[in-house]
Amino acid sequence: HLVESGGGLVHAGGSLRLSCAASGLSFEHYYMGWFRQAPGKEREEVSCIDSNYGRTYYADSVKGRFTISRDNAKNTVYLQMNSLKPEDTAIYYCYADPAAGGEAFWGQGTQVTVSS
Repeated sequence: HLVESGGGLVHAGGSLRLSCAASGLSFEHYYMGWFRQAPGKEREEVSCIDSNYGRTYYADSVKGRFTISRDNAKNTVYLQMNSLKPEDTAIYYCYADPAAGGEAFWGQGTQVTVSS
């Protein structure tokens, strides 16, 4: 069970911090990440972080502006989004992917809207 929060409306250049709280899974054994989907566009993987070593991935479109982190003690993954642009407007979905293979889990999504 994944629950995202932190979305909202912000002006271009502003910041938001998304959170995704996990329950019912061994959080430390899951890769955690974020996808986004804007109207009329394909779903895009934004960022992910591995389960043990803190290795991260970022889409080119967000490199240098977004930072993913996780707190295994709180079963939570974060996405700090700075220097937001109107093209970052999308629904952002958190996911949990088991490092050992198996079914991934998805959150319900949180809307991020960046006005110009």
